[in-house]
Amino acid sequence: MVVAAYNEEDVLDIFFARLEETLASLGESYEIICVNDGSRDRTAEVLAAHNARDPRIRVINLARNFGKELALTAGLDATRGRAVVPLDADLQDPPELIGEFLRLWREGFDVVYAIRNARDTDSWMKRTTAKVFYAMLRRVSNVDIPPNAGDFRLMDARVVEALRGLRERNRFMKGLFSWVGFRQTSIGYERPLRAAGKTKFNYWKLWNFALDGITGYSTVPLRLATYFGFVFAVLAMVYGVYLLVRTMIWGTDVPGYASTMVAVIFMGGMQLVVLGIIGEYLGRLYSEAKQRPLYIVDSRLGFEDNGDAVD
Repeated sequence: MVVAAYNEEDVLDIFFARLEETLASLGESYEIICVNDGSRDRTAEVLAAHNARDPRIRVINLARNFGKELALTAGLDATRGRAVVPLDADLQDPPELIGEFLRLWREGFDVVYAIRNARDTDSWMKRTTAKVFYAMLRRVSNVDIPPNAGDFRLMDARVVEALRGLRERNRFMKGLFSWVGFRQTSIGYERPLRAAGKTKFNYWKLWNFALDGITGYSTVPLRLATYFGFVFAVLAMVYGVYLLVRTMIWGTDVPGYASTMVAVIFMGGMQLVVLGIIGEYLGRLYSEAKQRPLYIVDSRLGFEDNGDAVD
């Protein structure tokens, strides 16, 4: 198991009780890798207490908040099992599905991921934006990313090994899970409300998350910018020829100020949009070029090497 936690002190005791009950019923050996993503509450202390109670619960404390995608990466880097299941600590990923994951894995599937049957627990705005995002991503991406599928899944060890080889800095894990391929299948489930605590995502974080997904797996925005530039250049040439012909036939007239200002403002806005799109890609190239580590480990509990580490 891989669990990324950020300010989850309110739910961790409930989470471990339910997860351990489920795992005990399966009769399988397991380890739980918990990544404390720079929490500011008592998450580190609660995780340390559970590690002291059960050595199968291992803890990685990151030096600061690196974000869920990198915290999940840190957990995947530390796993050693034949199969790995990432899940959220808020119990919106029901641990009871792990048994079904294992059954399909034993049938030969390398990845078994969970898909939400409905998003009734989300607000209308979140449901609508999620639907638009996944529809757009499937249309423009060069990877088939299933809609309404989160990080909750079972992955064979060789899939995890393939993911460890992908060290890009701007990570969209749902895309990476699909990009590596292998034999995959899905199961549907009803996503419950959080067991305790509050969500750490807001619309600004979701917007940046969507940008990472689109720019990380598609160059269509750059292509669209090229197409827009070409179309407006052709329109400008046609309009220029029209003005030339009209002047030759009817003579010079005074152009309209309003139409000129509209054209200038519109084209200026389009140029800024195109520059913004280019800037998004350049920013990601700049981040990759610096070659900084994906995350920095402050301490580890339950591992053979308990010292500081950098990856």
